Amino acid sequence: MFEISQIRCFVAVAEELHFSRAAERLNMTQPPLSRQIRLLEHHVGTQLIERTSRSVRLTAAGRAFLPQAARILRMAEEAAATARRVAKGETGSLSIGFTAASGYGLLPQIVRRIRVHSPGISLTLKELVSRGQLEALAAGQLDLGLLRPHAEHGELEAISLAQESLVLAIPSREAAHWPERPVPADLNGRPFVMYSPYEAQYFYHLLQGIFDRSAASPDVVEYVAQMHTMLALVHSGIGAALIPEAATRLHFEGIVMRRLATDPPRPVETVCAYRKDNDNPVLGIFKTHILPGLNGH
Repeated sequence: MFEISQIRCFVAVAEELHFSRAAERLNMTQPPLSRQIRLLEHHVGTQLIERTSRSVRLTAAGRAFLPQAARILRMAEEAAATARRVAKGETGSLSIGFTAASGYGLLPQIVRRIRVHSPGISLTLKELVSRGQLEALAAGQLDLGLLRPHAEHGELEAISLAQESLVLAIPSREAAHWPERPVPADLNGRPFVMYSPYEAQYFYHLLQGIFDRSAASPDVVEYVAQMHTMLALVHSGIGAALIPEAATRLHFEGIVMRRLATDPPRPVETVCAYRKDNDNPVLGIFKTHILPGLNGH
């Protein structure tokens, strides 16, 4: 099979119709140029260039071969340029997993910063619960996850991005029966929508710890995994709920939001996680140029 260098030599001679000028253009001498042309003709199986002491011209086969040869050169140059841009992180793709809450504030901030710094990068965004993100990261299906803190995983690097408050969500029609500045003890005995201990382990254990320290015992009427469902149940009047502050951007009508006083005051944490062995250059750009400017980092 012929080589790109042979194609390059042929195109130069075909365009110049002069071996000396073609050799000068390619920064080489005429003997190796002639040798490359002969090798190309051998691989193609026919003569492409006729050379006499007075002229150089293309054969019929050479004239037919030239447009495709020039196209091959363009494709090779474009492929090389693309490879260089990918290696520098100027183009390529980044797959990001995110929880529902991080999709309201943190994710848009990250997307904006990536678009400004590297507009040629293609983003794939996938909303997943934290457990689903961990599984996708382990399988190599995500480059980066915006999720809740998790048990230490040897293959993953996790960096804290943000901390936020808990907000009490209550039906508007019952707002008068709740204090303006609620504390965990105010939930004692009241109907409460709780996070699932399986699909939402982080929030379940976080709230359970707060309740235990405050000797509060809400009346759990339902366990759910997603905040959309939780707020829908609050709106229906089934009970109150605690959500991270970022989720207040959902603006559910018929629900009043009041910040819960806790110690520490911002107990909800978001981390970004990625595989330590991920060699995606775009992830390198994220870690070097995007991550340092994010909230809390």
